[in-house]
Amino acid sequence: MKRRVVITACSAITPIGYGQTNIVDSLQQGRSGVKPLRDDGLLTGHIHSRVFGTVDYPIAYEFTRSHRKTMGPVAFYACQVAKDVLIASGLSQEFITSGRLGVAFGSTHGSPTVQREIYKTFFNNLEEKFSSIGAVDYLRSMVHTTAVNITRMFGITGRVIATSTACTTSSQAIGFGYEMVKYGMQDAMLCGGADEYDTTTVAVFDNLLACSVDYNQTPERTPRPFDKKRDGLVVGEGGGAVLLEEYEAAKRRGAPILAEVIGFACNNNGGDLILPNLQGITSTLHLALQDAAINPTDVDYISAHATATKMGDIIESQAIAAVYGNGPHVTGLKSYTGHTMGTCGVIELIMTLYMMAEGFLAPTLNLEEVDPRCAMLRHTPGLMEAKTTIASVQNFAFGGVNTCLLIKNGREAV
Repeated sequence: MKRRVVITACSAITPIGYGQTNIVDSLQQGRSGVKPLRDDGLLTGHIHSRVFGTVDYPIAYEFTRSHRKTMGPVAFYACQVAKDVLIASGLSQEFITSGRLGVAFGSTHGSPTVQREIYKTFFNNLEEKFSSIGAVDYLRSMVHTTAVNITRMFGITGRVIATSTACTTSSQAIGFGYEMVKYGMQDAMLCGGADEYDTTTVAVFDNLLACSVDYNQTPERTPRPFDKKRDGLVVGEGGGAVLLEEYEAAKRRGAPILAEVIGFACNNNGGDLILPNLQGITSTLHLALQDAAINPTDVDYISAHATATKMGDIIESQAIAAVYGNGPHVTGLKSYTGHTMGTCGVIELIMTLYMMAEGFLAPTLNLEEVDPRCAMLRHTPGLMEAKTTIASVQNFAFGGVNTCLLIKNGREAV
């Protein structure tokens, strides 16, 4: 038996703020979180792109020393938003530790800053070799460090799904969590993702000529999704989490229903691992609509993946137009935060939740002249009041992985 799945709590740490008030203010004021790239003394001198979506404000982590010792920067982000969500949820400690709550959480590649220190020890300290590297170092760095540090900190004993599919990491986590609850495998799932500041991630995309370089002196003017003068993505950092619950249980306990997840799809292009694929993306959008049992005309708003790469924005525009025409308003929310890698899906979902709740749509930042090849969409022209009933959050990743989440405004979930 299929069950309805709702979002009852959320939290995000982003380059444009931490928490709903700060994030909404940045969206409404058109405030960018892109800043100059910090010098790491190692790779920075070889990187052409000098911009980054940076979390540059202090966060008061109140974690015990025993919990901190297994956490790299990425796990700090993950555990903080998880903590926020569990507090906001009002779930009892008995439920949290009962096995009925699971975790679906991930990052792009664990903690690269910790990994860097491990590799430096391996290769630069040959006399001591491995002796100074212990189990704790691996726990801080490993690719599933976010998921398992969350389970450890809060005593969660349910299912664990540790996603790591680049830009679709957290949207996959939410989608898989949705399916866990929908099909009765868990009664609730804590889902999301995190990624930390590190220049190795920038270096990878920079070497592929995918990063923005033309706006190094004016970071706030990039990225520029769908714009004629876009020149590539801007890497970013942050963390985000949502709590998914079975609808009837959430309703019985009086939990606030922020939204209902009504559809999810994930597939692979089955070919090139880098270039976006029109057929693969279009298929994903259709499958999500099919899962939600709705028509394209029912969707009011699309949070596009929109990385501001040359071909990515064009292919996505063609896919949206093929499925939706120019019906829904479209925004590229990475224009505010940069591309927060594995975290982008959950952060963009949460920003969409905030806009739904407060009755507005934010435009794509830096969209000054629409690329004619992306002009077939209904771009959000400026900050506007809007009642959004159903929204689509789309993300596509290296490796050919595509995801689409469809959510319904919580006020409509009756």
